Amino acid sequence: MADETSAATATARNAENPYVALPSVSSLLETARRLDAGLSEAVLAAMFRDILVVARAEIAAGISLSRGEIERRAVGAIEAIGRVRLAPVLNATGVVIHTNLGRAPVSPETAAAMAEAAAGYVPLEIEPESGRRGGRMREIANLMRLLTGAEATLVVNNNAAAVLLTLSTIAAGKAVVVSRGEAVEIGGGFRIPDVLQQSGATLVEVGTTNRTYARDYAAAIDATTAALLKVHPSNFAMTGFTASATVAELVAIAQSAGIPVVEDLGSGALVDTRRYGLGAEPTIGESLVAGASVVTASGDKLLGGPQAGIVAGRREWVERIAAHPLARALRADKTCLAGLAATLRHYATGQEASKIPVWRMIATSPEQLRERAEGLAAKLVQATANSTVVSVESTVGGGSLPGQTMPSFAVSLSDDRTGPDELAKRLRLGAPRVFARVADGTLLLDLRTVLPEDDARLTEAVLAALTSRA
Repeated sequence: MADETSAATATARNAENPYVALPSVSSLLETARRLDAGLSEAVLAAMFRDILVVARAEIAAGISLSRGEIERRAVGAIEAIGRVRLAPVLNATGVVIHTNLGRAPVSPETAAAMAEAAAGYVPLEIEPESGRRGGRMREIANLMRLLTGAEATLVVNNNAAAVLLTLSTIAAGKAVVVSRGEAVEIGGGFRIPDVLQQSGATLVEVGTTNRTYARDYAAAIDATTAALLKVHPSNFAMTGFTASATVAELVAIAQSAGIPVVEDLGSGALVDTRRYGLGAEPTIGESLVAGASVVTASGDKLLGGPQAGIVAGRREWVERIAAHPLARALRADKTCLAGLAATLRHYATGQEASKIPVWRMIATSPEQLRERAEGLAAKLVQATANSTVVSVESTVGGGSLPGQTMPSFAVSLSDDRTGPDELAKRLRLGAPRVFARVADGTLLLDLRTVLPEDDARLTEAVLAALTSRA
């Protein structure tokens, strides 16, 4: 009888003051100790304080919460800390350079080089022969000279940084002439006009959105002009009644005025993309041969290496850019440089199509993809009869070769118990995680963006998702 009275009293008290149900930080710490959470007490206390702040706000908004609910949230938060968010996933979307999945995967050799550099000391800015301080760009500059003809190369943390640093060095306080059709915005809100403004340069737009001629640039040059800037559109294509000046045309004009031509290529292609059935994508080497003084590009798009921004070109300009105070703030670290050098060596040995994942995926024939898709579909019969091989189109992605597709084959998958969106979610949360695409009410597993050595892991993940009733 006394126990019943006590419980009734507690219920009444909680009804009058719902905050009484909230556990203290110390009581939650006791729960964590029983679970042997493995986290420091300071981290746990900070986590639990955050949970209680949210709970108090919910109660203030009229939401009823129990002590058990708060304890469950605490346990969930502890478990979440132990889950690695950036764990590897399988990309079955058909987008080769998938920005949301980290763009270009690197080769095993590149990954190993990055891991080794990260794990120990490296002669980053010292010459082993003399023991004296030396430049960190020596290896990459030599490889880029052999591959593209660049007299000098600087590596920063991404291409946006490369463009900003280049313009800050060359054109701060002066004018830069850009085609109106190339004053573009690419992913993440990176806008050429904004970058120019941030660099301290003044944007001078010439021509029209769809047609700009070399004479338009020539007419805009005056005593304040620091450079002519050409921007590769990257993530869109303009067709129809269009015209644009070539790098060679701009170089002829710029030389007469004594100013440089800067080209932002974006994608960082080093090989002729037409070899693989794709349209032409300007390469770093082609731009430099045409006379561009400075070319900027990404290391993690069509180049297929780690995230990096590459500034390549004539020595006098690259050395000036490298000496700018902003260069130190934007420079690449030892792991990036080690990985980029390893990737460039694949090109130097002519092994890009067999070593670099981006080019391995692009170079795979539709026949090979069909055979692998049929093998996957056959293995899925044990879990579902609703798997068929279908012809699809893959894309390069990452702001490269916009509008162009590659023929591919995918496994079309459905589950009688659930819809494609729920099945896609199960795959994303599985082990390993798989990202597929849903089109026309069907889940598709495009084999172009799955390397052959990952087929077995993909099969396991899909079978697990199909047999799960979670």
